[in-house]
Amino acid sequence: MSNYIIKPMQTESEMDGKGHVHYQSYQEAYAGLMDAEYLSSMSEEKCKEIAHKWLENLLVAKDGEKVIGFVGYGKYHDDTLSDCGEVFCIYVLADYYGKKVGYELMNAAFEKLKEYKRIALWVLKGNERAIRFYERYGFCFDGKEETIQLGTPNTELRMIFEKE
Repeated sequence: MSNYIIKPMQTESEMDGKGHVHYQSYQEAYAGLMDAEYLSSMSEEKCKEIAHKWLENLLVAKDGEKVIGFVGYGKYHDDTLSDCGEVFCIYVLADYYGKKVGYELMNAAFEKLKEYKRIALWVLKGNERAIRFYERYGFCFDGKEETIQLGTPNTELRMIFEKE
């Protein structure tokens, strides 16, 4: 177990920190995977604004007072999957890759989603680092894909974790 704290996002400082992580990790994870113009339109201010509006079902990882990652979770977003939770997003600053922060965030989200028999998430096609992380955690592709507009069309792939 690390020295990181995983907790519900509550304070202004944590909201701003979550916004910073959202912005920074978008730049780190998606450069070359999505439209550069779209990526540059995701300003830190816009990400902080989003953080101040989305307060429910969001956990932050902190190293001391610094927010270094976050996870959003809840009931699956539509009726195509029954009895299914969803990890809507999980981001960790690149400086903390390989330090179990993502793993701890996922564990915390799973604890919040414990009433569901399975958990789904969507990953951007080509995001190999994230795909490897999800596969190591136990997620598998279920063959479902969607095209989303991120400046240009991008493909998202659905992954499912089936609880025993």
